[in-house]
Amino acid sequence: MEETVEDPATSAVLLDHCHFSQVIFNSVEKFYIPGGDITCYYTLTQHFIPRRKDWIGIFRVGWKTTREYYTFMWVTLPVDLNSKSAKQQEVQFKAYYLPKDDEYYQFCYVDQDGVVRGASIPFQLRPENEEDILVVTTQGEVEEIEQHNKDLCEENKQLKDSCVSLQKQNSDMQARLQKKQEELETLESINKKLEQTMKEQKDCWETELLQLKEQNQKMSSENEKMVVRVDQLQAQLSIQEKEMEKLVQGVQDKTEHLEHLKKESDQLFLSLTEQREHQKELRWTVEEMKQKETTAAKKQELTDQNFDLSKRLSEDKIIYNILQKEKERMEEENDVSMEDNPLLSYTGLNYDSSPYQAPTSNQEGARQNPGLVYGNPYSGIQESSAPSLLSIKNCPTCKSDFADDLFYHTLEQHTQTLSLNCPICDKTFPGKEKQIFEDDEFFHGL
Repeated sequence: MEETVEDPATSAVLLDHCHFSQVIFNSVEKFYIPGGDITCYYTLTQHFIPRRKDWIGIFRVGWKTTREYYTFMWVTLPVDLNSKSAKQQEVQFKAYYLPKDDEYYQFCYVDQDGVVRGASIPFQLRPENEEDILVVTTQGEVEEIEQHNKDLCEENKQLKDSCVSLQKQNSDMQARLQKKQEELETLESINKKLEQTMKEQKDCWETELLQLKEQNQKMSSENEKMVVRVDQLQAQLSIQEKEMEKLVQGVQDKTEHLEHLKKESDQLFLSLTEQREHQKELRWTVEEMKQKETTAAKKQELTDQNFDLSKRLSEDKIIYNILQKEKERMEEENDVSMEDNPLLSYTGLNYDSSPYQAPTSNQEGARQNPGLVYGNPYSGIQESSAPSLLSIKNCPTCKSDFADDLFYHTLEQHTQTLSLNCPICDKTFPGKEKQIFEDDEFFHGL
């Protein structure tokens, strides 16, 4: 039998002959010579459409199902099903796939569902027919042969009748068998389903059993763990109860402390209110102090101006005293000169009767006496000596008179040894830290 990639579709059900006319086999010989290839010709009717898995098999006459094929060949699908050439098809069986006995066989066209669509007349695979050989016999032998033929015909008729009866019985049996086979296939399918269901159920039960065993083991281990955990939780519970008692006591203490804190909070609120009032008063006080500080700054400014005026007044007094002494000296000299010079006495003018008045301030200067006709002859001396007198300065610390070159040196020494007191914060700074003292005053003024 030809080896193929896959087996053709077959059926174990007995088939009827209602579909055998959809494919017609042509030119089928009564016998074929063994050892040669056989070409099978067939025609597709107009109501039949071939498919890719259709096949043609060689069956022994008397077959019951399509599983009883001897050999088979796949059919070739035509390119165009509507053409006439597509209806005429053929397939070739190789000699080494053919049967080796002289039994009767026939071609059958089976579709891919395992249904027979056509069957040929029976044929044999045997040598050349011996009946074709010419035999010469006598008249008596002919009569005997004829008689024998009559007997054979009678026997053949009886056999045919018997065959018809057997065929009828066979068809009945085939129908019953087909019904039984259908029932058997139904039962087999049901059995397979039941077996599959049982197998699946068994696998499921085994799986569930294993799961239950594992769960049982897990539950046992978890039960042991839970027992240990319960003991631990009981111990923790007792500890937590003690801690709870401590916490309750602590809560009570905290409640009392909270009430005490509330009282303190109320007191602090009252104190805060008082402090806010006091803060407002302090702000007014600061404002007043700032105003006073501004007034004090103005007073200090006036004091500095007064000090400068006092200094200038003292200098004017010194100059006045010097000029007074110089005046007295000049009067004495004038008296002496008038006594020695008769011309001055002749004029009838007396120095004491002159309306000369000494200056009262440094702003008037050493002006000439308007009573003198020819002016004061010593006015040049006074004017030339005034600058030297004005260069003398009085130290505000020790109240001593110094020249310009000694005044600043002495003032610097006095400033270094003098302590400076801040009138706002009452801080004391050395005299040499005058810049820090001024910065402190500046920050107080911001």
